[in-house]
Amino acid sequence: MAEREPEISVELEATRGELERVRQEKDNLARELEARDAAIAELKQALASKDSEIVILKQTIVESEKKLAEINNMLAQAIASYKALVVRTNPEVPAELITGDTIEAIDQSREKARALVDQVRQGVEAEIAKAKVPFGAPPRAPIDLSALSAREKIQYAIGGKK
Repeated sequence: MAEREPEISVELEATRGELERVRQEKDNLARELEARDAAIAELKQALASKDSEIVILKQTIVESEKKLAEINNMLAQAIASYKALVVRTNPEVPAELITGDTIEAIDQSREKARALVDQVRQGVEAEIAKAKVPFGAPPRAPIDLSALSAREKIQYAIGGKK
């Protein structure tokens, strides 16, 4: 056994060295694990923050979509009111000719309808002017007395017969 003692002591020293190296490695791994746990905790916190932001943004989108629907509804009502106003203020234009879903389209259709009405009116007025017949009998022309004798002129003046 005494012979083996230096061998055992070398082995013991080697094992102690290896044990120390394993302990240092364990400590290093523990530090890395703590650092990773801290990073994971930070990432979880950031994820929770982002999740709450997403929820808020989704709520904002829903509210914005509701507001957009309300605004579109109000716009449609305003356009319908404008169209009714255009029809009322242009009684010479048939309401069927005023069309459109936008103010610009309504204005364009009103102008086209007004031009059509003006064209039809001018055509009707031209036809009326061509076919104009005087009312009643033609105007009376005075009798030409120059061809009558003096006696006939006197008889005519007193209303007598010829």
